[in-house]
Amino acid sequence: MSNTAIALQQVSQKRETSYKILIIIGICHLLNDSIQAIIPAMFPILEKSMGLTFTQLGMIAFALNIVSSILQPVIGMVTDKRPMPFALPIALSCTMVGVLGLSLAPNFELIVLSVLFIGLGSAIFHPEGSRVAYLAAGSRRGLAQSIYQVGGNSGQAMAPLITALILVPLGQIGAAWFTIVAGAAVALLLYIAFWYSNTMKLQQTSQYKKEEKTAGNHNRISRKIWFALFLILFLIFARSWYIAGMTNYYAFFTIETYSFSIKQSQIFLFTFLVAGALGTFFGGPLADRFGKKMIIFLSMIISAPLTIAIPFVPPVAAFCLLFLTGFILMSSFSVTVVYAQELVPGKIGTMAGLTVGLAFGMGAIGAIVIGYLADLIGIVSTMVLTGFLPLLGLLTLLLPSDQTLKKWHS
Repeated sequence: MSNTAIALQQVSQKRETSYKILIIIGICHLLNDSIQAIIPAMFPILEKSMGLTFTQLGMIAFALNIVSSILQPVIGMVTDKRPMPFALPIALSCTMVGVLGLSLAPNFELIVLSVLFIGLGSAIFHPEGSRVAYLAAGSRRGLAQSIYQVGGNSGQAMAPLITALILVPLGQIGAAWFTIVAGAAVALLLYIAFWYSNTMKLQQTSQYKKEEKTAGNHNRISRKIWFALFLILFLIFARSWYIAGMTNYYAFFTIETYSFSIKQSQIFLFTFLVAGALGTFFGGPLADRFGKKMIIFLSMIISAPLTIAIPFVPPVAAFCLLFLTGFILMSSFSVTVVYAQELVPGKIGTMAGLTVGLAFGMGAIGAIVIGYLADLIGIVSTMVLTGFLPLLGLLTLLLPSDQTLKKWHS
């Protein structure tokens, strides 16, 4: 047999979980999102060097995330009909152009333009990356999405380290180092693209394809499914606004409240983001065991008292609460993606693009609103108000259970 035939046979056997592919796509997700993390990481530096307002910083975050938000569901719908394996390395090539432009941009307008390129690359990468995780998952979809998503959240968690170790000593030009990161991701994604392409060839002739086709036939969306989908997207909205507030502005809160330096503030933010990455990883396996609705509900409700308390406690207590909040709140990140995919079977890319894309989009809108609010009422009052957002997790009780989803599509 040819190497391709052997590879296809291996993938088809019992739909086993391909950990090698999951780890590689998780690493690529880490590299992609570490580049995105440069943008909020640069906010304290840009605020000083260019004299930008909080509102302008929010507009930069908006430019990054809104492109991803709009295009991810569109790309997901297109690739559900016609998968595009080699769009993955093209996406990171686009990101490479954007990060180089970001390092050299002399003014606010060119920073926004460069950020749009990075957002475009992200919009292409995420739906297809999520599909790769689905294809490699076998029967362990929660775990597979967790491995994939923990890569992205780990990349985002690197933002404070990037600031402290690279951007503070080197300034804006330090972002140019990340063209090397993008190049490494392109090389890895070429390998993934060939595996992805071979897997899609297998689907055209195997029982695997029949299963996917069967799923697609149950794809008529009823009112109760529309309601559940709207509800899960609203919950993503609440979580994304809180995370946008923390990622983009909590450093300013610590500087004003605790008289921290930029480096000290990044340690606290790093703690929150690293804990979020850990929570993302454990959330998927826990959902495989205890149910997706349960994990989504608990992640929001348990974190709510912690997020409310954070602005009122001294630094040591805040450090501990940030770790707990990041872990608990982000444990539902990958779970919401899988929940949406099972809510509307056969639309893997569309649901991944919609849920992850909405997280970007809501984060974008949240960044502008929270930035405007910070200019209007002050950063301390703004952080207090955002702490109440996870209470909206009570609406999770209205979601159908995992068992109900199975009955709807059986």
